[in-house]
Formats: sequence, structure tokens, C-alpha cells
Amino acid sequence: MGHGIAQLFAQSGYDVALMDKYPEALERARGEIKVSLQKLVEKGKISEEDAKAALSRIRTTGSLGEALLEADLMVEAVPEVLELKKSIFKEADALAPAKAVLASNTSNIRISELAEATSRPEKVVGLHFFNPATRMKLVEVIPGYKTDSEVVDAMSSICTSLGKTPVKVLKDSPGFIVNRINAADILLFGLILDKNIATPAEVDAYAKSQGLPMGPYELLDFVGIDVAADSLAYFSKAISPDYGKVEAFKKMVEENKLGKKTGKGFYDWSTGRAHIPAAQPTDKLNMMDLFSVEINEALKLIEEGVARPDDVERAVMLGMNRPFGPISVAKSFTSLEIKAKLEEMASKFGCQLFSPTKSIAEGKMREVIEGRFPTKGEEPSVQAPPSLQPKEGAPIYVEKLGNKVARVVINRPKHNTLNAEVMNGLDRMMDELWEDKDITVVLLTGQGTTFSSGADLSQFFATSVDFMEFARKGERIFRRLADFPKLTVALVKGYALGGGLELALSCDLRMATEDAQLGFPEVTLGLVPGWSGTQRLSKLVGLSKASQLILTGEKISGKQAFDMGLVHRLIPHGDPDAFALQYVTELASKVAPVATMLAKRLINKGGEVPLDVGLEMEAMAMGVLYGTEDLKEGVSAFFGKRKPEFKGK
Repeated sequence: MGHGIAQLFAQSGYDVALMDKYPEALERARGEIKVSLQKLVEKGKISEEDAKAALSRIRTTGSLGEALLEADLMVEAVPEVLELKKSIFKEADALAPAKAVLASNTSNIRISELAEATSRPEKVVGLHFFNPATRMKLVEVIPGYKTDSEVVDAMSSICTSLGKTPVKVLKDSPGFIVNRINAADILLFGLILDKNIATPAEVDAYAKSQGLPMGPYELLDFVGIDVAADSLAYFSKAISPDYGKVEAFKKMVEENKLGKKTGKGFYDWSTGRAHIPAAQPTDKLNMMDLFSVEINEALKLIEEGVARPDDVERAVMLGMNRPFGPISVAKSFTSLEIKAKLEEMASKFGCQLFSPTKSIAEGKMREVIEGRFPTKGEEPSVQAPPSLQPKEGAPIYVEKLGNKVARVVINRPKHNTLNAEVMNGLDRMMDELWEDKDITVVLLTGQGTTFSSGADLSQFFATSVDFMEFARKGERIFRRLADFPKLTVALVKGYALGGGLELALSCDLRMATEDAQLGFPEVTLGLVPGWSGTQRLSKLVGLSKASQLILTGEKISGKQAFDMGLVHRLIPHGDPDAFALQYVTELASKVAPVATMLAKRLINKGGEVPLDVGLEMEAMAMGVLYGTEDLKEGVSAFFGKRKPEFKGK
């Protein structure tokens, strides 16, 4: 971890002093950094010059005093031994300049305990990087009880400058977010061994049958059995004695079977890779066992005021490299279901830690994951609906740009995939703008260079019925978008695939760059377009062309889509966002809002009713418009050879 963090800072332009008391460790670290940088060069991620510059920013030393002489920040990464870490902080406090912030990369130990060893507790903070530090996006930023809030903010900014995603832990607590949840997993897998419920190979076979790249015991071997044992030992003192119940790990540490680092753990690693005996997946364990334990720990963190629900979700996804976290999973179940499973687990393993936490026991899990359950020291409150105004990390937001234009931005770079949050955001956007008289045209786009590459298929769905209902929800929202009383324009750039293309099809107009890629890849994934694509596309371009796109899964360019009639306007080379904004601003200045709304409804409903009914609807619309001020203004402007100023009346 130490040399990975050093490389990360150096690549980001910081001067680094890498200190270790053992010369051979420093030599090995510098070699590892060279190899890592060279791999990045070979992959084309950095240039040879960048690699040399990064390496030149790192100096090595065996003296802590020399390393800290002019330091602004120290990041400690010694083994997870409390007394060792405290001794480092005590010495660093005496040697470092008064301005220096002292940070720990500890994965479990309370920051406040380390701060006690210094005379500057307000400048002691946790910066928990994840391994490998150069690749994993998450950094947990943890304050001690006396840490200055400005220090926490400054460290978060530094993490952002490193290209990382900082998650601020609200309160100092053992294991913080990710490792607090992971510790309960480790406890579960340890007790499975102690009680001879299944073998490591059987459990790992089951894990891989569920799509996981590595089973839990193979992962424990890879990380080190001693690391797991040390973590459980610390948690047994800091949180609950239940963490000290696992005997299997203790025995393996005594026998020096630590996994890959010693060549043998649960498996033989003598060849550098785990030799895992063939085994049938166990039927004594299922994913709900694991999910329930993780949800329970996640809710404890929220109840205790350690972290907010969205930060728990983000931290687990980034820190454990998962497509979804425990908050998403919890949304698919009731308190009663999770409560029953946890009570079963607590009884089966004789482990009180698995008993349902307060909110689950009281049937208030939904309130917790939605942020409506009081944490310790807080009074109950009801949160206001999430704002759609631009904010860092918002999955979708609205910008009211003036001139009767609003821009709706899908903000999940780099692919802007559509998940439940985005869909809910679209729904809220329509609620917000439906009767807004100041908005005539809505431009729908994606952050960065992509519109949307489709639905986020990594979301968790407990059953096929849940998946079906998610599809129906998308259809309802897109149908509502088609009925939305504003002129909607989709800016198609980069990719508009699957659900992303269905979103564009639900808009009134589509403009695209020539090199944009549009298509429905669903059949190549074992799916069908599930958000109205099979219905809308054939109505727009005809049955033959729709069949070609949907049944082959092939992608077409923006130019081909324009020739096909799927796209209304091609964007010339240059900045597509600037072009689109100019286009919709001009559009908003010349169309009458009420006439546009009625024209939309006539077009959309006309294909669903007999001709005589459609004509009757058209005549009624004309009658409605005859009494509007906008009609009078439009006729007056026409004869006066001036631009109309419509008011939507």
C-alpha cells in the first residue's frame, strides 16, 4: 500500500518522500513503482515522459525525520498494529512541521486513538486508500473526534486531485464504512468453517456460480489470513466479542498458513495461483445470507451516524468493486424479510452480531435507507425530495438556462447508464417543469461525450417480477415524457444504445453527431428492448428498418440514423453541446407553447385512434387555440414582419 500511495501522489504532480526503516523494502518499492509505471506506458495510459517525471518526484529515505522535514502531509501505511501505529504518530508529531497534517491509511483502527499520541489531534485524519491504491477509486476520509473540519475538506480536495472519489465518514468508528461491513462477511465465512457447514472450495464454487470473479476464501488467501485475523481481533475489542469467535483463522495463523504470501492457505499457491479442488457449489449458503448480514451492518452505520445511505452505497460499490451496494439490495426487500433471515442466521451460528438492528426489528428499514430515520443524537425528521438542481455527484439534474430553455443532464459518466435514480430523476424533472410557464423547450443530454449507453444492468433485482416492474416503470416514465407538455429535444452524441436510444425515441426531436452510435443490443444479451423500443421504433421508421435494428443488434451511425429518418438533424463538426443549445434557444423563441403542446398530443394520439376521431381532435385543438393571446400575437407579428413574443396564454 505504501509504495502504491507514493506512486499515486507522484503521478499527480506531488513531491514524495518514501520512508521505510528497511533498505531492502525501499529498493523493492522503487522497483515495483517502476514496473507499475512501465505497464501504464505500455497500455498507453501515460507517456514515457510522464513515467520518468513521476519517478523523479519520489525520493527514498530510511529516516522519518528527513522524510518529514518539509512535509505538508504524512500518510502512514504500517501494519495494522495499534501500538506500532501510535508510536509512529508520536514520533512524527515531534518531527513534522507544525503545518503538517498527519494521516493514517489504517483500514480499521479509530483515528481518535492515533490522534491521542500527538499534540495536534485537530490535524490527524484517516485517508483509507484501497488496494491497489493506483487503481481503486475510493478513499474514505475519516475525522477523529478533534479533527478540524477544514482539514477534512482539504484532504477530500487532495483525493479528488489524485483522481479518486473521496467519501467523508461522518463519525470515527472502527472499520469506518467498507471494512465494517466486510468484517461481518469475514466473521460469517469464519463461522461456516468452524461449524463445518461447507468446505472453502464448495463455498467458492457457489460464489462463482453467482457471477463473482473470486470466491471469499480465495480472496482471503489473496489478501492474507493474518490480515483477516488481526481485523477480527481488533473488532472483538472495539465493537463486539462475537468477532473473536472464529477459531479457524487463529489456527491457520499459528500454522503460518497465511495464503498466497506463504504459499499455502485454504489453497495451494506454490505456482503463484490458487489451486482450488473441484467441488460442487454448496446448497448450505445463499446470497440472501450474505446480503442480510451486509444490510444489517450498513443500517447500523446509518443509525449510529457514521455515514449517510448514499455514501454507504457509493463506498461499498467502489471499495469492494461491486455493481451495487447494500442500500440498493435493501430496497428490494421488506423489513420483515430481512428480519426473519437475520434471526435465522443469529440462531444458526450462535452469533448475536447477526441479530437485526433496531430499525429492521422495528420495521423501519425503508425509513433508514431513505434517510428518514433519526441517527443517534438527532430528532426524527422528514427529508425534502431530492433537488434536481446541479450538484456534485447528482445522477441527473436540471439547468434552467433562461430564454425559455431547460437542459436536463444525465450525469453518470462515462457511459451515463440509466438506473433507478436516473429514472426517478426524470419523473421529478417532469413534475418540476410540467406547469412551468417560463420553459418551452427541454434539451435532454448526457454529461461528457455520451448521451446514454443504456440501462444499468448491474442493478440488483430480487426476482424476475421486480425486473419486470422496473421495465414497466421505465415504459410509464417514457410514455409520460412523450406526453410532456414541452417540446423535448434529445442530443445524441457518443452512444445512444438500448434504454438510452429508447429515451431519445421518447423525445419529440432528435439531433445527432455524424459519428454517434445508435442501436438496440438487447438480443445479443438475451433481452429485448423493454422501455417501448419495439413499439416506438417501428412507428418512426417502419417495420422493416425496425426489424433490422432490433433483431440483429447492430449499431448504426448518426449519419445512417439521419438517412433512415430516425434523427431529425445532423450536428456539424465542432462542439455538439454548444450547437444544440443554440438550436433549442432559437426554437424556443419562435414556437408558441400552447400550440406546441396541442400539436404534440395530436401527433402522438393520432396514430392510436381512427382518422375521423383524429380529425375531430384536430378541429377541437383549433378551437382552443383560436381564443389564445398567442394566436393574436402570432398573426400580429406575421403582418408586422417581426419576431413574436409568445406568453403561453
